[in-house]
Amino acid sequence: MTEFMMICQFAVSLIVGVYFFSQMKSKRSVKANLESESKVQMEKLHKLRSVSLNVPLSEKTRPSSFEEIVGQEEGILALSAALCGENPQHVLIYGPPGVGKTCAARLVMDKAKKGKNSPFRADAKFIEIDATCLRYDERNIADPLIGSVHDPIYQGAGAYGVAGVPQPKEGAVTRAHGGILFLDEIGELHPFHINKLLKVLEDRRVFFDSAYYSKENKNIPAYIHDIFQNGMPADFRLVGATTRSPRDIPSAIRSRCMEIYFRQLFPEEVVTISKNAAAKAKTSISDAAAAIVGEYAFNGRDAVNIIQMAAGVAREKGSQTIQTDHVSWVIETGKYVKRPTLRLGANTVGCVNGLAVYGSQIGAIIEIETVAVKAPHGSLTVTGLVDEEETGSESKKLRRKSTAKSSVENVLTALQKNFGIDPSEYYIHINMPGGVPVDGPSAGAAIAVSVFSAITGRRIAPGIVMTGEISINGSIRAVGGVKEKIWAAKRAGATLAIVPAENADEVRDVKGIRIAGVTHISEVMRLAFTSNQTADKEKVILSAQGLGQFHE
Repeated sequence: MTEFMMICQFAVSLIVGVYFFSQMKSKRSVKANLESESKVQMEKLHKLRSVSLNVPLSEKTRPSSFEEIVGQEEGILALSAALCGENPQHVLIYGPPGVGKTCAARLVMDKAKKGKNSPFRADAKFIEIDATCLRYDERNIADPLIGSVHDPIYQGAGAYGVAGVPQPKEGAVTRAHGGILFLDEIGELHPFHINKLLKVLEDRRVFFDSAYYSKENKNIPAYIHDIFQNGMPADFRLVGATTRSPRDIPSAIRSRCMEIYFRQLFPEEVVTISKNAAAKAKTSISDAAAAIVGEYAFNGRDAVNIIQMAAGVAREKGSQTIQTDHVSWVIETGKYVKRPTLRLGANTVGCVNGLAVYGSQIGAIIEIETVAVKAPHGSLTVTGLVDEEETGSESKKLRRKSTAKSSVENVLTALQKNFGIDPSEYYIHINMPGGVPVDGPSAGAAIAVSVFSAITGRRIAPGIVMTGEISINGSIRAVGGVKEKIWAAKRAGATLAIVPAENADEVRDVKGIRIAGVTHISEVMRLAFTSNQTADKEKVILSAQGLGQFHE
């Protein structure tokens, strides 16, 4: 019996030994295979890294100093004021694409880290994320912006998962701790992410939840206990950039941020960028060719792309200089659209130049023309205006008559009340030519002058532009985007801009154009129909058709 037991023990020992030997052999084989595969992949990686192309021109031309960011001096000053002091603020930057928003934020961050009183340390990070790439995961398994918890049930949980330990994974808000989180195209963020981001901005840390976390679990490391109980640090300053308009950004985000506007580049500024890009591409460009680029490129990125392609065309044709025919070929092939020309409309009866903004606060001239004919039964026709607007939130939409359409009705009432004009005695046709529907109440003052001009047969003085909302009593009220409008007026060659008195201080620093702040439609009429624009206080009496007079 004893011998049998010894034989059994020996057999069991032999089997166990063979099993462990085979396992060790298998592990050695797996390890050898892994090492072999790793060696092959590492060689491939080294081979890939040994191959590189020339640095793209877009990267060569990326601004490395504030001086290289063309046309955004005011935006850079505002950004520096918001971030470089002892109490940096969250910031939203509005502006068209390719005008230097991201580059300016990077350079301001570098400047802030060098400030004596700045809370940003020398090693503060600038974490940049494109909001359009942040996917929304309703299961919250992965959240690259805020962070998430890797629960034990998920594949790849590792040793902690086997032990039943939930593992917090940091997001960009934590990686930006002590520095700046730059969210490009912040207007594209999912509402879910926006709500979570607002909470982080308030708490300056991230709190995680997990059904697998327990304070009494002895297997959970101390640092994970600390994270679940005290949160993950996320004290940063948010800099969001967007090409959308402010009304498209949630008010909850806007109320927590300073708002800064980067404007569209002017043609001569695009010309400067084009010449710099050509120089960095080690070629030259004629002045005429650069001028064409300025007419078709709306931003620096477009200009660089045109120059890069034109340089290739010039090289293929054996030329060392980019000429007009090279640029013209690129524009035709790329189907670039010429930027609208800022010009004043014809100085005829019933024609008035109004001011507007569109897109990312881009100023524009709008022509308003009116025909008024005596008729036994008057009528009103309006073309070129938006008829209806849609307002409200995602959950509730409201449709109403557009504010521009309502402004026309306000104009007729104001003219009747202040000047005795009875609209029912005229066939009135108001038109805004140009193909782009006009929206918003700021055209009210210009519409009033246009209708008055058409009825009285008087032309307004040349070189005048105007903006302002009009009430039924004739009061002129403040409007938005006045500075952008005045820039457009100045570039169009206007000599006098009539604006609401409440907005006048916003544009006092604009040189080269005279600004007149008004509070009532009578002041607008006096300025519009005064031949000598330098005499603000000159009294002008319009007695035609018994329309009364303007009072000083």
